[in-house]
Amino acid sequence: MNSSTPAISDNYRTYYEIFVRSFYDSNNDGIGDLKGVLQKFDYINDGNSSSKKSLNVGGIWLMPVMPSPSYHKYDITNYYAIDPQYGTMADFEALAAKCKEKNVSLIMDLVLNHTSSENKWFQSACASIGIPREHNPYCKYYNFSTEPQPGYEQVPQYSNWYYECQFGKNMPDLNLDEPLVRAEIVKIMKFWLDKGVSGFRLDATTSYYTGDNEKNTAFLKWLKTEATKINKNCYFVGEAWSTAGDIEELYGSGIDSFFNFPFSQISGLFIPAVRSENGSGVAEKLQSWQTDLLKINPKSIDAVFLTNHDNGRSSGMLNRDINMEKMAAALYMLAPGNSFIYYGEELGMTGSGRDENKRLPMLWSVTDKTGIPNAPPNAEYFVQPDKGVAEQLKDKSSLLNYYIKLIKIKNQNPEIARGIVKAITVQNAGIVAYSVKYNSSTLYVIHNLSTQPVTLTFSKDKYGYKKIIDNLSVSGKKVTLKSDNLTMPARSSVIIK
Repeated sequence: MNSSTPAISDNYRTYYEIFVRSFYDSNNDGIGDLKGVLQKFDYINDGNSSSKKSLNVGGIWLMPVMPSPSYHKYDITNYYAIDPQYGTMADFEALAAKCKEKNVSLIMDLVLNHTSSENKWFQSACASIGIPREHNPYCKYYNFSTEPQPGYEQVPQYSNWYYECQFGKNMPDLNLDEPLVRAEIVKIMKFWLDKGVSGFRLDATTSYYTGDNEKNTAFLKWLKTEATKINKNCYFVGEAWSTAGDIEELYGSGIDSFFNFPFSQISGLFIPAVRSENGSGVAEKLQSWQTDLLKINPKSIDAVFLTNHDNGRSSGMLNRDINMEKMAAALYMLAPGNSFIYYGEELGMTGSGRDENKRLPMLWSVTDKTGIPNAPPNAEYFVQPDKGVAEQLKDKSSLLNYYIKLIKIKNQNPEIARGIVKAITVQNAGIVAYSVKYNSSTLYVIHNLSTQPVTLTFSKDKYGYKKIIDNLSVSGKKVTLKSDNLTMPARSSVIIK
């Protein structure tokens, strides 16, 4: 396959990341649950492409829902069950059925680097320390040593035995070289794929073999191969919170997507460009990044985002300025690949510091508190937007309605997600301009990051376009195109075909 032609895949979607505990509480116990996600499904996708009350995203990413002793649930005790705080397996199956009905891809967190120290595998292994390993296969599931070393903790009640736990003593690392563990992983993937999930978000992929990207890549290649034997369309998106070089190397595994950390957060590409009103180099970086990924993996799909559950929320990075928030949303939502929206980002929710502050309850309304869960334990930050979902849906100029429009644009124009990017040089630092070509169709995406209106020469003879097909601005003013003169209001975006 030519590296300049992306593969056609139903795995191109806009995804919505949900921390179930903080999303919607269906039974008034203070904790969000799977029934709550189902009750709010129409907000996520109501099946009406022209709806003005639904995000209409094409995918959901659920943070961990398996049993766990922690509030975040990244330390799993049972890979084949639903945490009772979140509901039952029947609740999960009902949500999966709704996703299938609405053609929404459902992916779930798959934590493979470590388990909970309360997992029966680890408990059994610790109880068998010192006996020949072949007598208890769970002793092979973890990395034990008789010598203390960095990243290891002492096995409880055994002063001369230690276990690897790079993320903390309550999260013992799995021995991913062990065939029994790999067989268990295949069994886990099949279990959830059979339940109706479309794929998995892979947690901590650079920590599978800490400091050894070659082994991480090889393991991910094995994982992808095994998953496609179960479901050929299984979608993976990996977390590799690392350098561009590391992420590019991991794409060699064949994993579909990795989160684009180099473009995210306050140190990345999108947010600094909006804050500075300077788009110089943005289009060129989009082009070069895509080119590099397609050379490594012709089927790769970039996973772009502003922030997620581990980062301070983007609204705070943008000074809670709705105009900057809208512009940042346009930049990343109209970039190639799959856009990932962290729940509440579309409302301007805030939170930074400790992780609990970044995972506060979804603000459904500022007046009606029905279904709004309690904050996670130890949260210490409670500043929220002036308007919740109910109020923002009624406000045409709200951030939420801006997101709804952006998602609609990306849904209706497959060129944006799937197309080949080519930067357009413009002699104006506030402008980001590029074309996206998919099959025989070309779109032009142009952003004005400046707080001032701009008029550009955009030659019809040179670019061969027909018309503006969509535009939006923070002020509500329209972009116009007359006699090769493209006039863009302050902080605006336009799609020309």
